[in-house]
Amino acid sequence: MELLRESDIDPAPLKGRRVAIVGFGNQGRAQALNLHDSGIDVVVALRSGSRSKLTAEEAGLATGSIEDAAQSADVIMFLAPDETHAGIYGDIESRVRRGAAIGFSHGLAIRFGLIAPRADLDVFLIAPKGPGTALRSLYREGKGMIALWAIAQDSSGSARELALAYGRAVGCARAGLIASTFAEECEADLFNEQAVVWGGVPELLVAGFETLVDAGIAPEVAFLECVGELRLIADLIEQRGIAGMREATSNTAELAAVMGGPRIIDEHVRRRMQDVLADVSSGRFAQELRREAKGGYPRLSQARAASRAHAIEQIFEQLRKLSEP
Repeated sequence: MELLRESDIDPAPLKGRRVAIVGFGNQGRAQALNLHDSGIDVVVALRSGSRSKLTAEEAGLATGSIEDAAQSADVIMFLAPDETHAGIYGDIESRVRRGAAIGFSHGLAIRFGLIAPRADLDVFLIAPKGPGTALRSLYREGKGMIALWAIAQDSSGSARELALAYGRAVGCARAGLIASTFAEECEADLFNEQAVVWGGVPELLVAGFETLVDAGIAPEVAFLECVGELRLIADLIEQRGIAGMREATSNTAELAAVMGGPRIIDEHVRRRMQDVLADVSSGRFAQELRREAKGGYPRLSQARAASRAHAIEQIFEQLRKLSEP
């Protein structure tokens, strides 16, 4: 693994170039502000009537329509939701300058062919490994967030240098940039979202809470045990690694983990993880994402409502209010 840092990267390929940030969500806001603070000419490209226009302008950023911003930009960064990329690219393709570059922070649109970029365009990936809120706060602290970088199309012969300069400008090179591919980043990220941190862990927390409550444990105690300690464990893993986290606990907790962990994450679970990865790699998940978007997100709407109605959320709100000064 090669880890590139600020001192390894020439910022010049991005100087004097205009970057259009398409979308102003979690990553869009963070990357636009970081670029702006790094002295890059940046414009936030938004749909007509977008509620984000005022927010972006209040933050000191220039805004414009997606079409106009694309026409004026040397680099167009797609940071709107993945499932919208095909439509956005279709709307602006004829306006994008010849020899310009388009960038992504997730490989899905390129990996699964939602977009077929023109042959004259550079296509790169800078994928920060964390949420935009953390990317922004770390930048303001003079720190950075590790990111993956990749090149899918190098028309100019200098796409690598441009991508690395972009990673430097958003602050990721302070922590390090690691070479990858669009396919590797996309498939690993989608697998994690479904099977591990975003999909698996929350379901495990809820299942643990329900198991204790069903056994007669007070909901407040169940929440504190199954959910409340998660941040402590995450902090220990960041500081010490998984082995160090286990060694930092009591002998009781460590032995309990040794005995209980493999009973939960058994061969059946590992096979299901392989099934999830197969769905990701085959493109089945990408197809489902597009169907969900076209249908107005019925599954997501139902899941969000169910999550909000669960008893674990009521306990969370109660404990949060009690802990407020």
